[in-house]
Amino acid sequence: MSSELSYEVIIGCEIHCQLLTKTKAFCSCENRYGGMPNTRVCPACLGLPGALPVIGDEYVKLGIKAGFALGCTVNEFSKFDRKHYFYPDLVKGYQITQFDKPICENGKVEINMAAPNEPPQMRTIRIERIHLEEDAGKSLHIEGAHSYVDYNRCGVPLIEIVSKPDMKSPEEAAQYMQTIREILKFIGVTDGNLEEGAMRCDANINLKVFENGKEYRTPISEIKNMNSFRTVRDACAYEVQRQLEEFKTDRQEYSADFKRTMGWDEPSGKTVIQRTKNSALDYRFMREPDIPSLMLSREYIDSVCKTVGELPAAKRERFKKEYGLSQFDVETLTTERSLAEWFEAAAAQTKDPKKVANWVLAEVLAVLNERHIGLEQLPFGPGHIAELVNELDAQTITSKQAKDVFVEMLESGEHPQQIIKNRGLTQVSDAGAIEKLVDEVFAANPQAIADWKKGKTNVAGWLMGQVMKKSQGKANPNQTTELVRKKLAAL
Repeated sequence: MSSELSYEVIIGCEIHCQLLTKTKAFCSCENRYGGMPNTRVCPACLGLPGALPVIGDEYVKLGIKAGFALGCTVNEFSKFDRKHYFYPDLVKGYQITQFDKPICENGKVEINMAAPNEPPQMRTIRIERIHLEEDAGKSLHIEGAHSYVDYNRCGVPLIEIVSKPDMKSPEEAAQYMQTIREILKFIGVTDGNLEEGAMRCDANINLKVFENGKEYRTPISEIKNMNSFRTVRDACAYEVQRQLEEFKTDRQEYSADFKRTMGWDEPSGKTVIQRTKNSALDYRFMREPDIPSLMLSREYIDSVCKTVGELPAAKRERFKKEYGLSQFDVETLTTERSLAEWFEAAAAQTKDPKKVANWVLAEVLAVLNERHIGLEQLPFGPGHIAELVNELDAQTITSKQAKDVFVEMLESGEHPQQIIKNRGLTQVSDAGAIEKLVDEVFAANPQAIADWKKGKTNVAGWLMGQVMKKSQGKANPNQTTELVRKKLAAL
């Protein structure tokens, strides 16, 4: 008798996010990526005897901002602990973290699982806790030779965001990480640079398997240190199939707290086992004796939370309502806070925000991508785009001329009005002047008129082009088209 087997995927994520502080978490060393190894260290972050850690105010503030943005309760009381484990890049032999009294708890984030340009399909992922901790150093392994350790990263401030096991597919896990990154980048908590390891994800994954009316659980695999959305998706997808095949061939009973630590091997496209552990007791957590408890007033917490501002989801909804933009438009314009604010600054100076959005999305972003620059490196500001749109709306220039003006703005940084004046681009909208041009073109092209009379309707477009050419592109296109049609209809 064949068995009936089905399963559900259970995924929870722990996201480690480096914070944009000027200094490290517990000392005054500079917090910056890269550089000469072992040059941004001091007795405190090297864990030398007699050196005491001191928690930074900026570190705490960014932790509060992150918690508030992710819907958490920010606790007035929290404390620091020591998490012991022995590895070469953990110079003290323990990591300063928060164990049972974290700074933030009980949050949630909404992730959108809809395909691009489709109506939103929101899923709520609960956040169990956010705690403050320090990063470890970085091991460099030279194959067949030696291993080296760079301690510059020791003590870099982190938050760890621990979700509930609410994700039901690898795609949801990847989207969750992407949404967390988007929110925290938007509010200035992190730069979110995945290539530099500013955000890393550990995914805890197992299956709930149903066979012939009985429920089983596969042991949890924790896939460590994934720093891209694709890796999270691919590693979880592989692990789902690996656990399913393992269940089919080996129905071994594991203890409830048995857990495998896995790594993702990109070249082979497989998860590989690193170690097994039975419980958090392995870490021998103890109170950090050198750092006082973190006791925050409600007034202090509220003052920090007020600096968070409007979040991406709220801004998207407002952009749709206020400016009549599409879902695609608002999602693109809110990928970065600076871009959203740049667009709004331009939209505020014109009566046609939709047209402003089109110029930002089609022209401005294309320049940024091609030149690999940021908005602050453009030679013009949002006011220039607003002015260009206003000139178009006033029919001072044609759409084609507007593209030429934009190109010159990129080169000179001059305002559109000045460029239009200097190049004599002002559009001709005087009906009498345009009609005179139409008459001249008709008189100069008798064969085209004869072809029209024989039923060649494409002649109309050709004549329209000749009028525009004669006017050096200055004739109002709509008026020109209307006059050409009227004159042809009267023949």
